[in-house]
Amino acid sequence: MILQSRRFFAFIVLISLSFCGNSQSITQQFRQYADSTYKNIYTFFYDPSSQLFRETTDYSKDDHPYSYLWPLCALIQAGNEMEIMNTHKSYMEGITTAIKKYYTTKSPAPGYKAYLGENDDRYIDDNQWVGLAYMDAYKRTSNKNYLTLAEEIYRFMMTGFDLKLGGGLYWRENDTTTKNTCSNGPGIVLALKLYNATGNKKFFDTAMLLYNWTNKHLQAADGLFYDAIKIPGGKIDSAKYTYNTGTMLQANAMLYNITKDKKYLTEAQRIASASATQFYKNGHFPGNDWFNAVLLRGYEELFLIDKNKAYVVLMMKDADRKWQQRDSNTGLMGKEVRKKLLDQAGILEIFARLANIEAML
Repeated sequence: MILQSRRFFAFIVLISLSFCGNSQSITQQFRQYADSTYKNIYTFFYDPSSQLFRETTDYSKDDHPYSYLWPLCALIQAGNEMEIMNTHKSYMEGITTAIKKYYTTKSPAPGYKAYLGENDDRYIDDNQWVGLAYMDAYKRTSNKNYLTLAEEIYRFMMTGFDLKLGGGLYWRENDTTTKNTCSNGPGIVLALKLYNATGNKKFFDTAMLLYNWTNKHLQAADGLFYDAIKIPGGKIDSAKYTYNTGTMLQANAMLYNITKDKKYLTEAQRIASASATQFYKNGHFPGNDWFNAVLLRGYEELFLIDKNKAYVVLMMKDADRKWQQRDSNTGLMGKEVRKKLLDQAGILEIFARLANIEAML
């Protein structure tokens, strides 16, 4: 195992050296990729008459005329990264306008529906992803409206908490059959962002409650995270996804920044190393670009602490390859004929975030 880890580390170093050079040109390269992808999203997915987005490029075959909330969760975070990249432009406003149409005040707490129907489900994680983007926007702009919206999402999120199997958040409202890393991981990060913004200890306490529960019930021996635990019975869904790794990696890096306890930094570095071994195969990450965008958030959070660029460089290599393989007819990402908004929004976040990381060097 030690020999394998050393070989993989040497491999990452070689990749890093091959992708280094003129940081300005790399920044401009990913800025170009992001600008082009953003324009294509509005060309192929946006319906100005409704101020909503389509789910796919062939929406006549979709089960609904407009997008579910999930792709907008990806797009709103990408919009935040675009505003960091181009500080003189507004990208989030139009996406926020669309997201507001999914809002409902129904009991037990206001939140955002999975779709536009009156009785559509509400997913804990969909709401959290939106809240994370709003907290990043609040940190950047000091616009208190973003903070207010994120605090409201936190209140909705906590309606999904109970003490079955010792704690943790459910994945979906009114579905008490699974507690998932994809709801607990972003829940930790959202609570920590709220703590950093407000200093209110209840948010830190929530983060630690969820953090300890997730590590106990959903972390694998290699440091990565299983998808879910079934209720009742505690059966584990052992699938591992990049986004689950990403939120827990980011959580550990954030906890190190808050507490300065090196155990969190050590754990973040362990998770990052395990993620590269598990997910980076044959020169690329798995196919879901939005999942990978969430992993990149974790890589960035760790990079800002230890300045180890290796994992970010892996993302650069993969993102550049995907750009080179884009659809020659439309300029959209992916090989499928029927392109999905979720995929385009995910790669948009990756392109913009990589441009912003390079600009920090």
